[in-house]
Amino acid sequence: MMRRRTTLLTGCTALVLALGATACGGSGPVTAGGGDKALSGQSVTVAGVWSGTEQENFQKVLDAFTEKTGAKTSFVSTGDNVSTVVGSKIEGGNAPDVVMVPQVGVLGQFAGNGWLKPLSKTAQKSVDTNFADVWQTYGTVDGTLYGLYFKAAHKSTVWYSPDALAQAGVEPPKTYDEMLKAGQTVSDSGLAAFSVAGQDGWTLTDWFENVYLSQAGPEKYDALAAHELKWTDASVVEALTTLGKLFKDEQLVAGGQKGALNTDFPGSVEKVFGPKPEAGMVYEGDFVAGVAKDQFGKEIGKD
Repeated sequence: MMRRRTTLLTGCTALVLALGATACGGSGPVTAGGGDKALSGQSVTVAGVWSGTEQENFQKVLDAFTEKTGAKTSFVSTGDNVSTVVGSKIEGGNAPDVVMVPQVGVLGQFAGNGWLKPLSKTAQKSVDTNFADVWQTYGTVDGTLYGLYFKAAHKSTVWYSPDALAQAGVEPPKTYDEMLKAGQTVSDSGLAAFSVAGQDGWTLTDWFENVYLSQAGPEKYDALAAHELKWTDASVVEALTTLGKLFKDEQLVAGGQKGALNTDFPGSVEKVFGPKPEAGMVYEGDFVAGVAKDQFGKEIGKD
């Protein structure tokens, strides 16, 4: 059976932004009209953080969009540095039409630079009908709606293999300290405790945010996110030190530091729920379930 243990924080979001016409080399934004194949002959370029397997999965979405609208699509993988990559493309006159960003702060940055085009009145009407006020607020800067959140995930989840914990003779932990203690016991039994996707920056960010929120509290968390607190603050140092104690332990982390840095998100799930387990636990969002089920045939809550 595969189970999960929730901890602290919810909220991975993905925001879709339409870049302004001036950012797209002077051409107008692509808009869909009514009827079949409404965008035949037009092209849409989408930028996002995904690569590898995740990019391949998203390509299926783009293919379905092409089938429905007739528009040709292309995807630009930005990696973790969305603002840097998109900014350089805009400066070079080769900006994507749509960009998907995982951080709220990037929206304000792009809007402040004049890179975004407000959503149409038709889109605004649809948003008013189908989105709660809080989601509209997240996509708005200075009263103007620039983007829509299409995805949110619970990001405080530690997934574990019951077989691995049973073999080590430990119960599912309920606190961070208990998790480290259980992890040491799992490691002593011959299997690494944690699979860490160190190749993807966003997974490490999620680790940090959970630890920081639990130690520093919501007020400092919000202040850090709003750039009102310096990254040299003692609370940040404490959180990074806490993470460092875990990540530097070669026995606790599958493959050690080098192995973690060469492991992407799908690979981290495979190391726990794949055919040749290398670790007993993996931290990430609720979407781990989809990877475990679709790629490794696990039945959630049973296998």
